[in-house]
Amino acid sequence: MKTLPQWIHQGATLAAGIVRRLDPYYRDNFDRYLLPPIETLAQAVIRARLRDEGLSLGQELVRNDEEQTTNDIADTMNRFLIKHYRNTGKVAERAGNTKTYGLLKANFNIEPDLPRELKIGLFKQPKSFPAYVRFAGPGPLVTRDIDNNGILSIGIKVMGVPGRKLLDDEKATHDFLGISSPTFTTPNIYENLKLQQAIEKDAPAWYFLNPLDSHYLDGVMQGLYARTHANPLELTYYSCVPYRYGSNRAVKYVYRPRISGKSKVGKLTENYLREAMVATLAQKNMVFDMFIQIQVDPVSMPLENASVVWSERSSPLIRVATIEIPRQTFDSAAQLAFARNLTFNPWHALAEHRPLGNQNRARKHIYQATSKMRQGINKEQHIEPTGDEVFI
Repeated sequence: MKTLPQWIHQGATLAAGIVRRLDPYYRDNFDRYLLPPIETLAQAVIRARLRDEGLSLGQELVRNDEEQTTNDIADTMNRFLIKHYRNTGKVAERAGNTKTYGLLKANFNIEPDLPRELKIGLFKQPKSFPAYVRFAGPGPLVTRDIDNNGILSIGIKVMGVPGRKLLDDEKATHDFLGISSPTFTTPNIYENLKLQQAIEKDAPAWYFLNPLDSHYLDGVMQGLYARTHANPLELTYYSCVPYRYGSNRAVKYVYRPRISGKSKVGKLTENYLREAMVATLAQKNMVFDMFIQIQVDPVSMPLENASVVWSERSSPLIRVATIEIPRQTFDSAAQLAFARNLTFNPWHALAEHRPLGNQNRARKHIYQATSKMRQGINKEQHIEPTGDEVFI
């Protein structure tokens, strides 16, 4: 028997399905005229709730209950994986950023003319590294693309990176993550635990709509960017959470495609987003510019709250790398299976680019634990890619 939260989630899902199908007819005008003022208002309310914790630039604030909350999130997500995949005959997928649209071979090129103060860590020298770029849907289950749309994700695994990493299960990789919204789904791990508990109970919409513990503003921010996309290669992606850049500087990352315009949504087949990527990369190369945005104010640009958009007026974007994705074929079953088995973790990183903030700190354990669970269910081993893999 369904619970009230499950009924509300089902209703919200049906409504979202209708909106997604109507979205292409009005979204351009919505983005032009309504998105900016709605986002400005939502961010004004979110900022009004911020407190000055007396922190300096780049300084984190770690609570005593953070480790327990992190463990609770990992345990909840693993129970979800067990419930939906163990002993079901199904291949286990990720509990978030679930459906792989494509895993692409790429070149990660460091900008040659960076200012001296930005020539740090991975960005110290103008080198080119092989990389894999994974584009994915939100999940938590694999469905038709039109039903698994909205906020998409990017995962970049740079390979051949020398130096000791913060996480030693991979020796020569450096991972970057992002989603197609400038704010994260939850502001911190304490609210994220509530979301994961709602997902475990098959009622994720209840997290946003629960009148006794609402997260309306986070729902608004996600909804503003949860459009019906035509092609994952045409979106801007944001790290949402901060990273160290050097000894005391904190930054966020932005990944923006070099495109002159966006495609129209095509026929809504089961895998129409992957098919759009296949068609694009059969004809041309794609390039993403990677930017950093430097924290210049510890209150209005917090490290511990991922619901806050950092103002580009206060801190303009600075390009530090380009990601070149050459023409290629990438939709073989072998390549998709390889993508499923890869582990992306922001702690696959040099110390100069250490993940910051409570959600990033939690990712270290959560991503390790859920990846191990997924690979265990699938009877697969952790692999560290080199970029030399050949898929048939």
